[in-house]
Amino acid sequence: MVTQPARSVGNAQSIGTYNAGCIRGAVSVPVNGIGYQMMRLSRKRSFGHPDLKQFIEELGQTTANQNLGTLLIGDLGQPRGGPTLSGHRSHQSGLDVDIWFLLSKQAASRTLAFNERETWVAPSVLAANSDAIDYRQWSLANVKVLEAAARMPEVDRIFVNPSVKRELCTRSMPHDWLKKIRPWWKHDDHFHVRLKCPKDNKYCQGQEPLPPGDGCDAGLAWWFTEEAKHPIPPKIPPKPLVLPPLCDSVLQE
Repeated sequence: MVTQPARSVGNAQSIGTYNAGCIRGAVSVPVNGIGYQMMRLSRKRSFGHPDLKQFIEELGQTTANQNLGTLLIGDLGQPRGGPTLSGHRSHQSGLDVDIWFLLSKQAASRTLAFNERETWVAPSVLAANSDAIDYRQWSLANVKVLEAAARMPEVDRIFVNPSVKRELCTRSMPHDWLKKIRPWWKHDDHFHVRLKCPKDNKYCQGQEPLPPGDGCDAGLAWWFTEEAKHPIPPKIPPKPLVLPPLCDSVLQE
């Protein structure tokens, strides 16, 4: 049994940005629920805004109702959010969650042991050393889960590998939800869901609005260019992100 660390108490407030923030009043997501199981329990990153907990539970319910398998949930955030020692720059304000592409019928049939949750590796959905989808790992179940998540109104955007976005764009299906599916480096073994700032969280800073269209355009093609695959490091390192002053007290509670 993993001991849960103390969290900040009070009404839930996401503070700052997704990459430079904290959270007051975070809640912990249970390690098992309908349609999902939490992974990597020893990392103690199962905390987030109550809206994020509700999102995971509702998506798990949808996954179970459609008999798609079991969602394997990776990192949410720390008890008070903020930067991690590993340098993971997002997941700081309690509104981000990583979900593995693995939708295993094996996992759906039983509760995973602690050791399995620590040692199982999320498989890439790309063929080795290529941009091609590996259809031994990719399935229609993944498409259905991504669509279900994207159609939830509290979801701001979902980060996936560019090849996953391209795969979705080429399918004959309604594309109205693809606007929220955003290509990003890596993310070949999981997708990253980011929620909108809750309406009553006045210190939460959201991202810029998504551009119009479904994203299946020339902007997507850029991700497969040499410029995108081998970006040139900036000559001047970016300035370190500064947390809002309010996080000073939250992170010390």
